[in-house]
Amino acid sequence: MTPSARLQATIEILEQLRKSNQPADRLLRDWARGHRFAGSKDRAAIAEHLFAVLRHQFSFAWRMQSDEPRSAVIASLLSQGTPSDQIEILFDGTGYGPTVLSEEERRRVATVSADQMPVSAEGEFPPFLQAELERVFGENLLPQMKALAARAPVDLRVNSLKASREKALTSLLADGYVAEPTKFSPHGIRLPSGVGLSTLSRHPLFEAGDFEFQDEAAQIASLLALARPGERVLDLAAGAGGKSLALAAEMKNQGEIVASDVDGRRLSALDPRAIRAGVSIIRPLLLQGQEPDGLFDLVFVDAPCSGTGIWRRQPELRGRLTQSWLAELCSTQDRLLDLAATRLKAGGRLVYATCSVLPAENEDRLAAFLARHPGFRLVNAAAIWRETGASGDLPTPDDFFRASPYVTGTDGFFAGILRSEAV
Repeated sequence: MTPSARLQATIEILEQLRKSNQPADRLLRDWARGHRFAGSKDRAAIAEHLFAVLRHQFSFAWRMQSDEPRSAVIASLLSQGTPSDQIEILFDGTGYGPTVLSEEERRRVATVSADQMPVSAEGEFPPFLQAELERVFGENLLPQMKALAARAPVDLRVNSLKASREKALTSLLADGYVAEPTKFSPHGIRLPSGVGLSTLSRHPLFEAGDFEFQDEAAQIASLLALARPGERVLDLAAGAGGKSLALAAEMKNQGEIVASDVDGRRLSALDPRAIRAGVSIIRPLLLQGQEPDGLFDLVFVDAPCSGTGIWRRQPELRGRLTQSWLAELCSTQDRLLDLAATRLKAGGRLVYATCSVLPAENEDRLAAFLARHPGFRLVNAAAIWRETGASGDLPTPDDFFRASPYVTGTDGFFAGILRSEAV
């Protein structure tokens, strides 16, 4: 493919993303299957351009005064220092490349606004979120948001049922990977984002169940649950079961975990993962017309959320979040917390976690829950962390665990731990 054809492919994929709720990487794979003529270098170049646009979609839209995919691609070229005459050549309408620049596009390419870029554009977030983000980040808003626009590393959780971190790390280093222990999680290994990491999903250690892909912040949240062998655990909104597998390892595969979700497609991925991990205590439960039976020692609410904390990994989520969707998510989170309260034994633990950095989905939800359920109390996350026996202190200045790329070097994440008062 020519450079122009690669740009046109990027524009077409961006247009498809506008009409789809699929993750960008999945849609990109689907595009590649339908365009077999695109070689590996073509696919890599298109992916690089696509994700650069998604990470900087708000500043690119401000630069061109348009949020159209074509405008974003032009702005991405400008951000790389591409001269205007070279952009004219790339957009000359020949072959399979983009059509010729319009007069308005030429004017935008030649003109840089003298106005100061809005904070939302500089921070790459929807303008309606500014007050909410200022609540949580304060004067560090821009560095926090710029960290969320960077590329994410690859984190692995070593499965303690089958391997030690030392053994897995030694093996990966011997195979030529650049890898190091994670700072907080005793089970984590971090690799920098880069070419060739997709081979990890075919690595003998992965196929043997020695590790899973899981960001360090999610590993920390699983450890904060203090799941113990022999307990009965409910994982609400379990998805594909990443947290369930982590909890099972902490329980030494003794007890019972009910992994429940409304999405049967995602839940169906859990069984093969559990078999690979050597886990036999997880029972998937599809929440369609039924609820979990009995009471539990621990309920882990891994709530559906805006995904603001994983914008490094799924930058397309930046442009999909709306005020109405955020309100719907908060309502769903409240319902899940209320359901969790009915399923917990007296004295049991409730862990509420999201991959969001927004107080509306985090502290506000727990404050509303405690107002509705006075029989629960908040437990200090830093004190719980010390109980896990992990080395080092978490940066948790109050009762909650809050993570962000800027502070912890992890995905954005939140966890609050509640205990039901014994009766």
